[in-house]
Amino acid sequence: MSEEIRAQSYVGFDSITQQIEHKLLKRGFQFNVIVVGPTGLGKSTLINTIFASHLIDSKGRFASDEPVRQTTEIQAVSHVIVENGVKLRLNIVDTPGYGDQINNEGCWDPIIRYIKDQHSAYLRKELTAMRDRYIQDTRIHCCLYFISPTGHSLRPIDVIVMKKLSEVVNVVPVIAKSDCLTLEEREKFKLKIREELLFNNIRLYPFDTDEDDEEEIALNESMRQIIPFAVVGSENNVIIDGKSVRGRKNRWGVVNVEDANHCEFVHLRNFLLRTHLQDLIETTAQIHYEAFRSKQLLALKEGVSQRPAATQQ
Repeated sequence: MSEEIRAQSYVGFDSITQQIEHKLLKRGFQFNVIVVGPTGLGKSTLINTIFASHLIDSKGRFASDEPVRQTTEIQAVSHVIVENGVKLRLNIVDTPGYGDQINNEGCWDPIIRYIKDQHSAYLRKELTAMRDRYIQDTRIHCCLYFISPTGHSLRPIDVIVMKKLSEVVNVVPVIAKSDCLTLEEREKFKLKIREELLFNNIRLYPFDTDEDDEEEIALNESMRQIIPFAVVGSENNVIIDGKSVRGRKNRWGVVNVEDANHCEFVHLRNFLLRTHLQDLIETTAQIHYEAFRSKQLLALKEGVSQRPAATQQ
């Protein structure tokens, strides 16, 4: 009897999740990533490996007749990737020239400026009287910061730049070309980096918030135990035990990119795309952009309030 009553009183608002999903699938999703690191660390290769597509060319290397870059360049490329009916608009921002000079003082300024410029552009569109129904989001959701596999410690420039970047964007550090290190060297290097990040009070993504449940907090903590991700990227296929896998072959054997025993590429990919993609987007809006927005509006308010006094003078 009770089941019959429940059937008769069914309203149907539980279908709201399907309605939301349908609208979101039609609109698609936007994800913006900036990659920062010296030339030759395989930034383009790793991005192409993560998204299983040839998205950016490896143009970071210097040709013999190419003039030395005097400043860090900002290069953005956009792609639309579709997987099982889900459309992802991917914007990848590369920073060739970063860290390649003898004197790298201030080489991070163009990167910080670019990130803030995207916040500023979004704020201007928000404050427009006749604003678009859906504002195009070019705000940077994630910064992949590439660390050289020295096996010793972070360079002074790494400490400075990660600290500055962490104030305006979600920073995820990765140890590039980690197959240069033995497993023991890799673990010692990761531990040393975590100690240096803690000592220098560098707050990296992911963050815990009051809204997170126990499952999310546990997941974030498990990720913090892995970060920085020791990764290897490869767009080439190699044969292992009769199976074709993405990997790198050298004189000691084959590195299977997708084998967690060889590197942490799978953990990074899962982290970025399967468990934290939406949180990266929300954190950008709720923490980094909101801090920028509040600062800009307060400055605007103070400027307006000071105008009459200035006029009187």
